[in-house]
Amino acid sequence: MAPKSFLPACLLAFTLQIFFFPPVSFSVSLLSNSNESSSMEGLIKLEVGCVNHPEDVSIVVSKGAVYTATRDGWVKYIILHNETLVNWKHVDSQSLLGLTATKDGDVIMCDNEKGLLKVSEEGVKVIVPNVSFANDVIEASDGTLYFTVSSTKYTPADFYKDMAEGNPYGQLLKYDPKSNQTTVLQEGFYFANGIALSKDEDFVVVCESWKFRCRRYWLKGDRNGTLDTFAENLPGGPDNINLAPDGSFWIALIKMNQTGVTAIQNCSEKWELLDAYPGLISLLLPMGSDGGARVVKVDGIDGKIIRDFNDPNATYISFVTSAVEFEGNLYLASLQSYFIGKLPLDAPNPELATI
Repeated sequence: MAPKSFLPACLLAFTLQIFFFPPVSFSVSLLSNSNESSSMEGLIKLEVGCVNHPEDVSIVVSKGAVYTATRDGWVKYIILHNETLVNWKHVDSQSLLGLTATKDGDVIMCDNEKGLLKVSEEGVKVIVPNVSFANDVIEASDGTLYFTVSSTKYTPADFYKDMAEGNPYGQLLKYDPKSNQTTVLQEGFYFANGIALSKDEDFVVVCESWKFRCRRYWLKGDRNGTLDTFAENLPGGPDNINLAPDGSFWIALIKMNQTGVTAIQNCSEKWELLDAYPGLISLLLPMGSDGGARVVKVDGIDGKIIRDFNDPNATYISFVTSAVEFEGNLYLASLQSYFIGKLPLDAPNPELATI
């Protein structure tokens, strides 16, 4: 154990590195169509006070509804043409994360204690049990489910330890409903978070929050079973990702101090430092109501940023964790909010945000 007098010196050095050596910023060359970030000024708040800290959103097109799961165990949806909220099903859980709508209009969701759940008109059923820290899931057209496990070592309550350690404990898994078998397709992700399927279903994109990148796992063709980088040097840690109607992807980004994350991962006394000064985590990963929000749209082929919305001071919404596009609007979920955000995409002359 480090001497007590050594820890303040470590803290000082660590703080100096964060504040006097700014985070590595993304290159404007990543923006294929624009080098500006648009404000979220036009955001509309739906069902304020009725949606308890939603982490993800998904669209059931046949119903014209956006679905979400909340911290108090409710699966709810908003009928969008009249913005009516329906409290659909209640799950005995406070650990619901990513969800996806199925082709049959049901919902598959991740419970980071129970595993994968199927929610339908008949009720709630565990379909993949005993999966700890399942984070996000997507369904292919044949019913196959692809999902992420963020960490095989740490629990959701200790996610910050996964970040501090900086080792790749994340996984990509596949569930075959015909055989009822679950297979690990790929290991070695740095906090595997959101997952999305390409428009042609030839690959899935997996978000790696601690590496500020997304990687692509190929499902078809000559590259079947291989992994490559899809998007990197993102201006935040990627959380959930959703396919856009045009084949591109929307990614919700976590505001993080990239220099600080690297510094804590390389610090030999990291555990003593975090035990003595737990407030350091809020410097690295501001998750409170003042945590800024950012969403980017990336090209479906090369992963370059083609659109960018930013609310750096959480003026309109904070800590966005998911974004999905439907009929000209972007619907946003946030673990720090009590509403679903609705951001019109065709607003004229949007105000530019300070990046």
